[in-house]
Amino acid sequence: MNTIRSRWLSRKMAEEFGKSATATTSSTETPRFWPSLLRWIPTSTDHIINAEKRLLSLVKTPYVQEKVNIGTGPPNSRVRWFGSVSNEPRFINTVTFDSKDDAPTLVMVHGYAASQGFFFRNFDALANRFRVIAIDQLGWGGSSRPDFTCKSTEETEAWFIDSFEEWRKAKNLSNFILLGHSFGGYVASKYALKHPEHVKHLILVGPAGFSQETERITKFLSTWKGSILNQIWESNFTPQTIIRGLGPWGPDMVRRYTSARFVTHTTGEMLNETETSLLTDYVYHTLAAKASGELCLKHIFSFGAFARMPLLHRASEWKVPTTFIYGIQDWMNYEGAQEARDQMKVPCEIIRVPQAGHFVFIDNPSGFHSAVFYACRRFLSPNPDSESLPDALTSA
Repeated sequence: MNTIRSRWLSRKMAEEFGKSATATTSSTETPRFWPSLLRWIPTSTDHIINAEKRLLSLVKTPYVQEKVNIGTGPPNSRVRWFGSVSNEPRFINTVTFDSKDDAPTLVMVHGYAASQGFFFRNFDALANRFRVIAIDQLGWGGSSRPDFTCKSTEETEAWFIDSFEEWRKAKNLSNFILLGHSFGGYVASKYALKHPEHVKHLILVGPAGFSQETERITKFLSTWKGSILNQIWESNFTPQTIIRGLGPWGPDMVRRYTSARFVTHTTGEMLNETETSLLTDYVYHTLAAKASGELCLKHIFSFGAFARMPLLHRASEWKVPTTFIYGIQDWMNYEGAQEARDQMKVPCEIIRVPQAGHFVFIDNPSGFHSAVFYACRRFLSPNPDSESLPDALTSA
């Protein structure tokens, strides 16, 4: 009898393991036979939203969280958002913070392997001057995670640009300031190129897509090591794949990362113990959930994070005044922005923030806020021409 029961339990464990490893982790249902703590990947959409609420409990400004319905796809678009379920609407997870009635609107877009909660150290300060709206891009964070079926760079860009435009329509927004970080800066730039009529100022924080492949990378890719790494890249192996593969040990790996990146090796204002704990929990659940938007990587960038369709090549087409913000220690090279600025026919400035790396808004939030306020001085000050660059910030 015990042997039969053991075999039955083993079979059920194997079934649940297989379901957890391959099925959509956005499901909010708990497996019938095993509590959520025993699932291989202990996360769900509810886990993401609850982790977001805990992280944003650190923010004093009241906010509204909503899932904005973006429908089943924009008219005449080739983007396949929905796999075989063509009539299923999708949602963009959105948080909007209380503000003064006459405050300009600032829309914030996160980067790769991130989500809107990464801006938790900034919402209070920015909400004092703006109507702040932050989103999780389609396929990230608490937003819908459709099967990612894009096959080209053009189609992948349309996935993000068109879903953002459908979100804008649903929110009835126009004439807003658009801020994008890293990959979010790439998306924000491409959106502003396609829909400049809706964006009155563009703020690009350590944006991806302005650097071109270097001779050094080209030579490295010709070596056997480079060839192997490039093959891994082209297979769409992502950092999130590792987190999921570790299953119940994934949270510990994320904890090690956040402690190293935002505590031990931070260059500015260190996270305290509570911030570190809540951010770690939030990051784990957003990374471990169903693969979707993350699979854009190989279509947008070649090995080394060089854009396949560089923004630098379209700088002469720019129609929106732009401010670049970089941490002094940012691994993204600001020289690409300088080259782009030389070709732009609209106002453009580059600001560098001390004691900050790529996550300048976490590393040195006060310096980041000063840079944003300065970038938007013509919307915030009655005498913008009299405003001078704040101390410690430098222009490039």
